[in-house]
Amino acid sequence: MGTTLYIQTDRNVKVTKEKVLLGEIAVLSCSDSKVLNRNLARQVAMLPKGKYGRYTMSAIDLVKAVSEAEENVDVTHMGEADFVITFEDPAKKNGAVSVLKTVLVSLVAFFGMGFSIMTFHTDVDVAGLFEKIYEQFTGNPSSGFTVLEVMYSVGIGIGVVFFFNHFGRRRITEDPTPMEVQMRLYEDDVDSTVIEQERRKEKR
Repeated sequence: MGTTLYIQTDRNVKVTKEKVLLGEIAVLSCSDSKVLNRNLARQVAMLPKGKYGRYTMSAIDLVKAVSEAEENVDVTHMGEADFVITFEDPAKKNGAVSVLKTVLVSLVAFFGMGFSIMTFHTDVDVAGLFEKIYEQFTGNPSSGFTVLEVMYSVGIGIGVVFFFNHFGRRRITEDPTPMEVQMRLYEDDVDSTVIEQERRKEKR
């Protein structure tokens, strides 16, 4: 009975070199360390030089590459049948640019959320509602800055903190934040679209 090499692939993997090695895009496991080391360094693809972007690959190609080189090795694949290789330019990994992007996204999210809250309040006339409630319970006209407005403002702040599951750098719970969930769904949709487009191109 031959040695078994297990190959596990993810939906999206990132590389920074044209020469793609099996160990860079998949997780390998084998009882024979020599077989494992050989296949970790096995080249399975060559990407166009300087053409950074997304490329698709099939797990069948990986299995075929190993099977042709290793006659006495049984290959067992686990994971995604088709996956995306994201070819990134290592020179573009600039810390200052990343910080600038983070600040820009934070500002857009902050002012966008503030604008949404203000338009909602204007649409449903929250200020007028608070005035009526205050007058009904106290019999006095509202000044526009009462306990209702204060507690409502504090409640919005607390609600935002719990919704995004973050307070500064601290995470309130171990659950992923709504933003992380949406980003993950977006990444999955992008990967699925890239793979489907490549399949359609092959059929044509």
